[in-house]
Amino acid sequence: MTGMGQRMQAAGGCLVAVVGAGAGLGAWAVGVRGRFRRFEQAPDWSVIYAELPLMVLGGVAVSLGLWALGRRVRARQ
Repeated sequence: MTGMGQRMQAAGGCLVAVVGAGAGLGAWAVGVRGRFRRFEQAPDWSVIYAELPLMVLGGVAVSLGLWALGRRVRARQ
């Protein structure tokens, strides 16, 4: 069995990942209408199938990286 501290760390990591995914989604949503529909052109579907997953995964990766860095710095003190 894992201790309560390890469960809280795991829950914190999951929460940080969800917040990072939300931040990536929010960053992607800024100006998406202009990127999706360009003047006198067909819709650009790469905005949906390429940019959206990359932004969400990038948000998760950055947030978890910062969380791990913060834990490492706090452990040294």
